[in-house]
Amino acid sequence: MIKTRFTEMFGVEHPIVQGGMQWVGRAELVAAVANAGALGFITALTQPTPEHLAAEIARCREMTDRPFGVNLTMLPSITPPPYAEYRDVIIESGVKIVETAGNSPAPHMPAFLAADVKVLHKCTSVRHALKAQALGVHALSIDGFECAGHPGEDDVPGLVLIPLAARALGVPFIASGGFADGRGLAAALALGADGVNMGTRFMCTAEAPIHHTIKQEIVDASELDTELIFRPLRNTARVASNTVSREVVGLLAAGAAFEEVRGLVSGARGRRVYELGDPDAGIWSVGLSQGLIHDIPTVAELVDRMVGEATELIQGRLTALCDSTAPALLDS
Repeated sequence: MIKTRFTEMFGVEHPIVQGGMQWVGRAELVAAVANAGALGFITALTQPTPEHLAAEIARCREMTDRPFGVNLTMLPSITPPPYAEYRDVIIESGVKIVETAGNSPAPHMPAFLAADVKVLHKCTSVRHALKAQALGVHALSIDGFECAGHPGEDDVPGLVLIPLAARALGVPFIASGGFADGRGLAAALALGADGVNMGTRFMCTAEAPIHHTIKQEIVDASELDTELIFRPLRNTARVASNTVSREVVGLLAAGAAFEEVRGLVSGARGRRVYELGDPDAGIWSVGLSQGLIHDIPTVAELVDRMVGEATELIQGRLTALCDSTAPALLDS
């Protein structure tokens, strides 16, 4: 068992988090993560209404009695979802852990703090993390450039970003972007993080509620098979490389406006990818960590394997490197 400030604060056994993922963060996956001793998040906006979110929380509770949370991602929109109503459902349902992302959680912090809800906020830079820390969030998730979804515009990878965060932050934080195995977990802990967040790796598990063909697509892909879309719009997102994402990249590079690609990147098309198993049906998020993924285990198998690998590395190889009486380690 690996204990950190994060596991102590959030009452979980392992310092591993399944973050919110649109269309993927549903009760069956979240419950499996919780039952494996890690921390999973239902994605609030996957549910079409706050009432549906309440039902999904109740469904998750039928499958686990361990801690889990809800992700509330707040993004700029002409017609924004009723964020306050989703927030109120989270509180009224008795959920005590929330992952916020996108815009600042400031408008929602008073309500969460009053309800004794612990807030884990996701950032892509140390400067944004410091602002969130000042707002009173309990912990932070720091996204490196390797991550799926929105990596920010600084292009700083985790190897640099994580130790920068460790130097600057006072609250516990987890590392996100590029993590898929025990080596990554051990590395994140060595760099100063209190755990890791994974999206792509949890998509490729038996319990993930997406089509098996998409899981196999991740297994077969390499770290080179992603695209960065919306770069000219300074709203960069890392997605799977397919006919749609490559078309979007080409159009925007040629000077197209967002309105000209809106239909290509719609959420409804992305949802069909997961439901129909057609990797070219739309845009879908995936990170560089897909290059490290070679199987589709159960969540329990994945978590146990990761913790075992990390523990063996920390207690074995890394300890031996510091032991002057041990023979030199020549094997990786």
